Amino acid sequence: MLTHIPTHLIAGPLGAGKTSLIRQLLAQRPAHERWAVLINEFGQIGLDAALLSSDDDGISLAEVAGGCVCCVNGAPFQVGLARLLRKARPDRLLIEPSGLGHPLEIQRQLREPPWEGVLALQPSVMVLDAAALATGQALPDSQREALPGAGLLILNKSEHLDSSTCGKLLKQLPPIKVLWASWGRLDISELPGIHAQSGKAVDINQLPTAVGETPTLWTNPAQPICQIQSQNEGWSIGWRWHPSQYFELMRVQIWLSRLPWRRAKLVLHTNAGWLSGNALEGAAIHWQASEWRKDSRLELIFAEAQDEAALKAAFEACRLV
Repeated sequence: MLTHIPTHLIAGPLGAGKTSLIRQLLAQRPAHERWAVLINEFGQIGLDAALLSSDDDGISLAEVAGGCVCCVNGAPFQVGLARLLRKARPDRLLIEPSGLGHPLEIQRQLREPPWEGVLALQPSVMVLDAAALATGQALPDSQREALPGAGLLILNKSEHLDSSTCGKLLKQLPPIKVLWASWGRLDISELPGIHAQSGKAVDINQLPTAVGETPTLWTNPAQPICQIQSQNEGWSIGWRWHPSQYFELMRVQIWLSRLPWRRAKLVLHTNAGWLSGNALEGAAIHWQASEWRKDSRLELIFAEAQDEAALKAAFEACRLV
């Protein structure tokens, strides 16, 4: 395994565009480098790895689900990261924490054993939703506190803002480098620490280990795996459906439009093909073709607990039989 692996924390609140940014960076990966991406999600199902899925052999993805990494820094995070590093042996590592996480705490942990000497943490990247900020939407305290120490601030979703609005936003932010973006587009040359190189390969024995978990399998392809996550930061419900099952796209859209979710992410086998989508605060889903084919996944994050039975029945009604 290499040492001093350049490690980039891509942080920001829910829906700011972290996954889009990572997708843009992966598309610019130098052909001779192996990259790894560790994705942390609040819910239990895990969607970002499916959204980022590609056929590129030089990219390895792993997930830590069920809470922000700063809160699950025991076995799930430690073992998940160690397993990814052993498997991928990457030249560069990207970490996307949950939008409900605490970036400063994550950075502190990555500078301590057992990661000291293994990882070389670069200046972090903070991704913010410029359009939301322009409407007066406040940042969560955990994200606001991390801004002054960031190496780069990306104001995403800025394409419809005029120069006056952009100027007002800049006055509200700390004096660090700012780039305006749409759809998470960033030239790889702008990524802080992009020229950092990993150290020589050595045998590293102190990283956490654990027996691999047996994946949850379907006992009945017509029945989903449903998981619920409840923490102070929010409540989530997610489903995984066997790939043989498929859904009526219009029914899904109508159902989602009637719910008060904070965040929706999904990869579905639909009557229009395999599609992925995500949206924030009840907005219309942005759909695109998906390379993921292993299963259908949908996860919703709410501010408060919901009627589980009603949600399950309504989603079931969207399935084509």
